[in-house]
Amino acid sequence: MENKLYYQDPYLQAFTARVVKQEQNDAGNWYVVLNQTAFYPTGGGQPHDLGTIADYAVINVEEIDGEIRHYLEGPLDDIRKEVTGKIEWERRLDHMQQHAGQHILSAAFDHLFGYKTIGFHLGSELLTIDLETDNLSQQHVQQAEELANQIILENRLIETKWVTENELTQYKLRKETKVKEDIRLVIIPNFDDNGCGGTHPKATGEVQTIKVLDWERQKKKVRVQFVCGNRVVTLLGQKQKVLLELTKILNAPEKEMEQAVLRLLESNKTLEKALEQAQENLLHYEAKNLLGKRIRTNQNLVSEVFQNRSIQELQKLARLITAEDETSIVYFVSQNDNRLQIVCARGQAGAQSMKKVIATALPLINGKGGGNDSFAQGGGEARMSGERMLQHILETAQ
Repeated sequence: MENKLYYQDPYLQAFTARVVKQEQNDAGNWYVVLNQTAFYPTGGGQPHDLGTIADYAVINVEEIDGEIRHYLEGPLDDIRKEVTGKIEWERRLDHMQQHAGQHILSAAFDHLFGYKTIGFHLGSELLTIDLETDNLSQQHVQQAEELANQIILENRLIETKWVTENELTQYKLRKETKVKEDIRLVIIPNFDDNGCGGTHPKATGEVQTIKVLDWERQKKKVRVQFVCGNRVVTLLGQKQKVLLELTKILNAPEKEMEQAVLRLLESNKTLEKALEQAQENLLHYEAKNLLGKRIRTNQNLVSEVFQNRSIQELQKLARLITAEDETSIVYFVSQNDNRLQIVCARGQAGAQSMKKVIATALPLINGKGGGNDSFAQGGGEARMSGERMLQHILETAQ
């Protein structure tokens, strides 16, 4: 097993090492194994470190069969000489803050309410913990967050210690350890003892702060989203920028933002209803106009080719016409970019099957649709013009 320098000093940003092995995996990706490393491999809910080895970018780090594999952009030119490894410090520090913050928040929920953490994920923007409870109140979240931030403010030491399985009885572990040997504990005195292989700062004060963002119930657990440290500052800056822009757009001060948005949404609902009513009135007017044309030609047929009309509009228009005149027969075609929409309808006094009519039209446009004898619709590819499709329907329907 490699000498893991990140266990000894998580603040180490550069180191020298000897290449033990250089190979390609089954996917053809090059990796090196070193005799010692400060790179943290993905594990325990924490992502891997990034950085360079001999100026080659390290793109992934994972532990397989007891060896830590550093995946590089390409093979090293000379593996006989010592190499220098450099850790991307901002990423490492971020992970240290987030992981330690997770320990503190999980312990706070455990101390106050007995909610056990049964899952943890450290993402690129947010962290999540899964709590073993089916309900979580705003009050409990606030109390846990306040306790967590109090522990941070006290700047308690964060200790790491290697113990044997027999020695575990000396500690009040928050959860059982998964490993039975080489057990590493991360300890916040008088607050949290937890088995963990991740990187952590020396004291809780370096976590800076914790902020819970949201939570949701998932089956028999609750998933809590939160951020720690520099992520809180970054997120606050992002949210403040958005909020300032909204105050300008809505012409309302920050404290009145919620009411301004509610007024805007209510106004939008009123406008939508008015628009729907106007569209309904236009369809009624259009139906009467089409019926008027039919009466002037002394026919019961109403046929029309439209541009960019939805099939829902065509259906409503056809129903308005057949409800007004039960002797009417309606054939509508709309050309919408590269598609054709077809609606065929008849009044109660009609005898022709609209289902049969549309069945002759759809194969010509590789279309799909259906209906019954009095009303049918469908659509397909615009393999012909709307006028040509209507002509086909009129000819076959005779």
